[in-house]
Amino acid sequence: MTREYLKKATLTAKSDASEVHETVKSILADIEAGGDATAMDYAAKFDKYEGNVLLTAEDIEAACALVPDKLKRDIEFAHANVKRFAEAQKATVSDVEVEIVPGMIAGQKAIPVDAAGCYVPGGRYSHIASAIMTVTTAKVAGCHHITACSPPRPGVGVAPAIVFAAHICGADKIMAMGGVQGVAAMTFGLFGLPKANILVGPGNQFVAEAKRILFGRVGIDMIAGPTDSLILADKTADPHIVATDLVSQAEHGYNSPVWLVTDDRALAETVMDMVPGLIDDLPELNSQNAAAAWRDYAEVIVCSDREEMAACSDDYAPEHLTVQAEDLDWWLDRLTCYGSLFLGEETTVSYGDKATGTNHVLPTSGAASYTGGLSVHKYMKIVTWQRATREGSRAVAEATARISRLEGMEGHARAADVRLAKYFPGVNFDLTADG
Repeated sequence: MTREYLKKATLTAKSDASEVHETVKSILADIEAGGDATAMDYAAKFDKYEGNVLLTAEDIEAACALVPDKLKRDIEFAHANVKRFAEAQKATVSDVEVEIVPGMIAGQKAIPVDAAGCYVPGGRYSHIASAIMTVTTAKVAGCHHITACSPPRPGVGVAPAIVFAAHICGADKIMAMGGVQGVAAMTFGLFGLPKANILVGPGNQFVAEAKRILFGRVGIDMIAGPTDSLILADKTADPHIVATDLVSQAEHGYNSPVWLVTDDRALAETVMDMVPGLIDDLPELNSQNAAAAWRDYAEVIVCSDREEMAACSDDYAPEHLTVQAEDLDWWLDRLTCYGSLFLGEETTVSYGDKATGTNHVLPTSGAASYTGGLSVHKYMKIVTWQRATREGSRAVAEATARISRLEGMEGHARAADVRLAKYFPGVNFDLTADG
């Protein structure tokens, strides 16, 4: 198959990766050794904030009072949708009990992790929706303690709308601390917090690197890079909507890739003509981000037919995948690699980012080829158990002993031997590894 690039990216998320590993590693080591005081030193340096680290009930009440009623209703609407979808997801996981052989019972049990740390970005933009997405899913999963952590602004603190969202979604503690120091505080259990069992939520390259380094001693949702989006569009698509959707995602940041894949050259060219004007019309910061992302990371690809378009999309494994084309059911059945799928003009990534109920914490940089996004399942451990009658363990013990000896693991074999000897005295078993 051939793919014609009308626009080719000069950079990729991998080529733009920052050399932040040693910096983050050093900060984490300092904070682990120095505890609360060292975390506060870094907060003063990077956050330039000296208020309460853990918001009091009075702090939360004061912040919530600053949120306009209309915005409160919108946040409550989005929270209800995310909660409803998360509850439906949780219902798909059930405890299981099955009799493997007569007398040998095995089971599955879903147990939520005890403590979740939810990072909510608050630097370039105040990510109200990230508070809703992370805290709500942790609450529905059944985590016993949820900390919401967001970078404060000098003299202001955490954005009031983020405080309101985290509070109504069920955060037990709200922490005014950003970056590596915030991630470290949740992981190491500083300021009287329980040590987090899992860290979730998006963040800048320093937050992402901190989560990557800490992964193993603590669970994480995923290692996230810059957000990315791909649109599949055919001749029936509206060029203005396609262009608007591309620009809406490019505004995330200077290194946020957006891709258009189509089998209609005329559509592609029209969209490319429209995008610069739409970018120029954005507010200054948004425009700067979108212009850089479009210039350096965007691609426009023309394919021969829809099968080639789908194959191209699967190769990219985008975080967000939009289809604006005929026969949506065909695309739903065919596409296999994406974080979240948006079918038809009537929906858009922005809906999923904010209020439809599906989660916006999603795999980036091609990770959708092997994982999905944040859900209640990320906070839950699927564990197994077993019990048996003595008769039910007989055949299993015989097989275990013979397999263990074939592997050379005599200790394992003897754990089976002693049970057979105790439960079935006088019975002669062939427990050798020989044929």
